[in-house]
Amino acid sequence: MTAEFTKRLDELSDTVNRKLEDYMNLVLAGTTGQRKVAEAMTYSLSAGGKRIRPILTVEFCRVCGGTVESAFPAACALEMIHTFSLIHDDLPCMDNDDMRRGKPSCHAAFGEAQALLAGDALLNFAYEVISGGEGVSAETKIALIAELSKATGVNGMIGGQVIDTIFARKMTEDELLNMYSMKTGALLRCACKMGCIAAGAENEKIAAAGLYAEKLGLAFQIIDDILDVTGDEQLLGKPIGSDSDNGKTTYVTLNSIENSRRAAGVLTDEALKALEAFENTEFLNELTLFLLKREY
Repeated sequence: MTAEFTKRLDELSDTVNRKLEDYMNLVLAGTTGQRKVAEAMTYSLSAGGKRIRPILTVEFCRVCGGTVESAFPAACALEMIHTFSLIHDDLPCMDNDDMRRGKPSCHAAFGEAQALLAGDALLNFAYEVISGGEGVSAETKIALIAELSKATGVNGMIGGQVIDTIFARKMTEDELLNMYSMKTGALLRCACKMGCIAAGAENEKIAAAGLYAEKLGLAFQIIDDILDVTGDEQLLGKPIGSDSDNGKTTYVTLNSIENSRRAAGVLTDEALKALEAFENTEFLNELTLFLLKREY
């Protein structure tokens, strides 16, 4: 990766973190008896992470000619949705994971009830953030909220989680990839498309962004499956081997590590091809390759 890419990635991540902190300070300032749930929200939202989804939103807004600042409310809202999903995924009734990003998961730190409510609160706060954002029209805000609602719901992330919960131990490759497209891919597609929407891009650009994210999302999840076998627990910030321990079907269990890496590479090449619909994509090109080669 070039020094310019690393600098830009760090700058965007830092900016997202600062804006998320600003939003959560507003929430904390308005609490009294309900402060505990606000603290749980803040704890999980500030626990770290690559901030890939909000960065994609900001960058697709930029390459579509929009102002970067106008994309940040949608970008931060998306990260709140992502964090809500992680809090709920870790709950005892779901994956029952006590570690997340190298720290105790939300329910381990605050109790199951507060974690459940913190996830619910982040979900709702995300839409408040978009609706109160500056720099975009009311019509654009409606379009952003509609895109995020669809990506989060029964035919998106939550639907994918349902399939994972019920059928994870016995799936064909096609069924597995469909589940990945919903559980992981939906928010990545949403991230890219919302960036285009915030910039007022035409439908062709929005579709190209969706195609890029579809390929990226599948590659991203396949790499996750590989890292669950080969990853460094310290880098990942969570236990490895949990999928195998739980008897879950993954791309690696259906194929092999070598074939999985090959498939992720092909999908990455297809994602890069989709980026040809845009200009000034040097950062996005490097980000795509960075995600293919990541170790955490």
